[in-house]
Amino acid sequence: MSTQNRDLLVLTKRVTMKPGELKHEIERIIELLGQFENMDAYCVANEVIDLNRYKIIQKNYAVMRILREPKLKPFVFIVNKN
Repeated sequence: MSTQNRDLLVLTKRVTMKPGELKHEIERIIELLGQFENMDAYCVANEVIDLNRYKIIQKNYAVMRILREPKLKPFVFIVNKN
């Protein structure tokens, strides 16, 4: 199991589950989340709006470069594409 400490709410259609089955399901969920919760996926789902230059930055490498800066400039916003 991962060393990440998470709070998960797991709902099942089954009334009873063995403790080993529940532990296995939680391990699989954490493994799946680990595949999708990374910097590349974050940069695909977000864009940067720079009002100083009147630009919307959507390229992954450019978004990643801006996110790695220690401090964002004024009027530079990170926006989710959803």
